[in-house]
Amino acid sequence: MGQVQSQQTVEEKRDTEDTTQPRPPSSDTTNQDSSLDSLIEEAAAFGEEDEDLSLEEKAKRALECPCIAHLRSGPCGSQFSDAFLCFLKSTAPEKGSDCVQPFVALQNCIKANPSAFSKDILADSETKRDDEDINKEDVEIEREEKPAKQYKIRPPLWSVESKGKQKPKL
Repeated sequence: MGQVQSQQTVEEKRDTEDTTQPRPPSSDTTNQDSSLDSLIEEAAAFGEEDEDLSLEEKAKRALECPCIAHLRSGPCGSQFSDAFLCFLKSTAPEKGSDCVQPFVALQNCIKANPSAFSKDILADSETKRDDEDINKEDVEIEREEKPAKQYKIRPPLWSVESKGKQKPKL
């Protein structure tokens, strides 16, 4: 699903929800099914409750969401905050495409501090990458273990000229 369709889906969901009561933010950060994407979506929705606020104010409110408080604290908190604010403030046609530098800084911080984020948040993306790496390694190991069989290729009988009748050479 493209970025535009995602935005339309989120807007349609908001239109169908009861807007008289804002939904309370999730304060349980140990939820097993919480992924980074769902936390970011919840935080972004947290900042958009008041439509009269500027983009800057909405971004600051989203950053104050308790659902991402644990991501803002820790060794990569400032990099996460910078990348998240840039994403929220992004006006590029592909949202966030103008935020490459903050996200590269966040990624470098995560690589330098593997324990910066809890494993359940990063599990989805890491699991996919690990599965792909394992599959590639398995295929390479299988190729190394099994020597290639030597096959003798024989042409079909109809393609071989008979030895009794030879064509005259010109």
